[in-house]
Amino acid sequence: MNASPPPEFSRIIKLDEIARINWPAHIEADAGERDRLAERFGFSSLDKLEAHYSLVRDGKAVNATGTVRAELAQPCIASGIAVPEKVREDFTIRFVPDEGEAAAAADEEMELDAQECDVLPFSGNRIDIGEAVAETLALAINPYPRSPDAEEYLREAGVLAEDQTGPFAALAALKGKLGK
Repeated sequence: MNASPPPEFSRIIKLDEIARINWPAHIEADAGERDRLAERFGFSSLDKLEAHYSLVRDGKAVNATGTVRAELAQPCIASGIAVPEKVREDFTIRFVPDEGEAAAAADEEMELDAQECDVLPFSGNRIDIGEAVAETLALAINPYPRSPDAEEYLREAGVLAEDQTGPFAALAALKGKLGK
């Protein structure tokens, strides 16, 4: 059996510790963790990743709320030049027991609307808030980063701009030919 590699930014919280922790808590990725996350997500760099969060037990589930902050750079989709980005993302995550335990949790009343939070499974008596923060970051970034010179780079590569394609561009070209 192949075991999956451990997450790059793992912060395990045991369920029985939640009541004893002074909330909100703070976690921050060290340089090695940031480098491994940058490689995983295809960032040019990840200079900062931190989160402030609170956990609350809700029957067999755990509700997490907090804020992720990050400073990173991603390659421009056109030129590959690093594009800096700052992320500040509030999150609400509901951790629910995995597989067999999930059926028991489904019978419990859920106070958070499923559309208002992400739902992540956990197994055993522990959750990984670090991996949840990393996944939240991955969802919060700009999926199509563009450097200031992206349009020029695309033009030089022969890629047409949006206003140069489509039916209206074809009509404008036809009008130009008919007018001559």
